[in-house]
Amino acid sequence: MSDGDDFYIYFYTGHKGRFGHEFFRFEIDREGHLKYANNSNYRRDSIIRKNLQMSPTLITVMKKIIEDSEIMKEDDKRWPQRDENGRLQLEIRMNGKSINFETAKISSLADTVNTDDPEGLRVLYYLVQDFKCLILSLISFHFKIKPIA
Repeated sequence: MSDGDDFYIYFYTGHKGRFGHEFFRFEIDREGHLKYANNSNYRRDSIIRKNLQMSPTLITVMKKIIEDSEIMKEDDKRWPQRDENGRLQLEIRMNGKSINFETAKISSLADTVNTDDPEGLRVLYYLVQDFKCLILSLISFHFKIKPIA
């Protein structure tokens, strides 16, 4: 595959707190293999790990979401550094370009306001929300135990 055909996404958000290491993570490679992990030790929950194969059409949708967000034009130099509240990491390789951003965990849109780059962080925040909705929907639909009657 040429660099222009390369596609990869890695996303992580998490922190270490009174319930241990809690995080939400997913990775998608250029063949559409999705690896998902979610760890919350609240009420002694155990880590959830799921793998599935995404269709080429869904990969095209993911690329469109990324392009529409314009995240590839952003720069994380002025974003808050990770701290005791956790971190958020996003790596994307697509169309011969790559980004690898790391910032403090963003829990809500309000966390982006009083920063040195609120617009850039808003772009990141909305892209992350789109990704989370899509990935959680895929996991839910793919691993539904009881089919909808």
